[in-house]
Amino acid sequence: MKRMLLVAVVFSMIAGAIAFAQSEADQFYVKAMQAAAPAEKARLLKEYISKFSGQGNQYDSYAYANLAIIQYQSKQYNAETIGLAEKAAASGKIDDQMKGAMYQIVADIHLKTNQFDKAKAAAQQAIQHANAAKGKEGEAANAKMWTQTIGQAYVLTAKAQEKAGDIKGAIESFNQAYTTLKSPAVLGELKKIGKSYYDAQKYAQAEPIFRYLAGTGLDADSMTILAQILNKQGKDAEALQMFKDMYAKNKTGSMAYNIGIMLANEAKTNPALVNDAVAFLLDASFLDAKRSKQCTDIARSLFFGQDKEWNDRIKMIDESQALIKEWTDTINSKYGDKSEEELTPDERREFRKLKELIDKETVTVNDLVAQMKAGSSKFDALVASAKKRVGK
Repeated sequence: MKRMLLVAVVFSMIAGAIAFAQSEADQFYVKAMQAAAPAEKARLLKEYISKFSGQGNQYDSYAYANLAIIQYQSKQYNAETIGLAEKAAASGKIDDQMKGAMYQIVADIHLKTNQFDKAKAAAQQAIQHANAAKGKEGEAANAKMWTQTIGQAYVLTAKAQEKAGDIKGAIESFNQAYTTLKSPAVLGELKKIGKSYYDAQKYAQAEPIFRYLAGTGLDADSMTILAQILNKQGKDAEALQMFKDMYAKNKTGSMAYNIGIMLANEAKTNPALVNDAVAFLLDASFLDAKRSKQCTDIARSLFFGQDKEWNDRIKMIDESQALIKEWTDTINSKYGDKSEEELTPDERREFRKLKELIDKETVTVNDLVAQMKAGSSKFDALVASAKKRVGK
């Protein structure tokens, strides 16, 4: 007959030989393990423990272990399940694979119930046990399974450390897990934690996580997030250099936009950076279709903001055009239906005076417009250069 072991998601199926049941206790245990429904199996195992445990029967420890697994699988994350798993592990009468599963169950339940020090301790027991079991003679065939157990236990350790506020320790344990398993999923778990800190604006906690992830060289997105974190903490010089290094390798619209905005902010106190900011924003206008208008508008504002008289010219043009309209309306209302010959001497003098004023103001407007066109031509040239630079 076979002893069937139920396992949680993270555990592999385990089977071992069971001697032919001779006693009533043995027969009851076999009956329990043959039950098809988990609820019925759990009921019978509890009855077995109630009737026969503590009498020296050979399956007591496995009854504890299998009941712990069933309850864990049914999300009974409580002291009873922990007690069953710990009793099974401490008995010394279950096989190594089952014992490793017990440590992991205990660690995970402690983690889920916010007992972080206990979770870490149980995960460390799982690591020590798996390392010892892996080194035993005859375990070569199971080396991959033990490696998986060790890696998973490091992940549990890391999560317990992070929940306890030990970010540095958590990163080290995640690194151990990744080194052991060589699985991108491990880095994905750490990135989720880092992103939760980032979204909560806890940048000091997020920074070391994304420094580690960026340092692996396996996730370009982490480098971008790290630069943003540095920027939000006022570490602008490091963030800007990081963005520039990334942009040199891979020219993207979002990267050009980030650099342009950072330079634009710095240009408020250092005008010498305006031209660089304009260049990156214009690059972004061609590389990021969704932000194209926004980037162009910001670049234009920065560029023309360098000309201290630009806004004054706009104001003067508006004022001159208002005067021209006012004088023109006066001429039309007073003399629109008359030729100059039909005007009285006084009307003719007023008419000519108004015409002179209009002509003079028109010259002023034309001069101002010409000056602004020259500036616009320079900006248009920058736009053309950016288009060529990004290959659009």
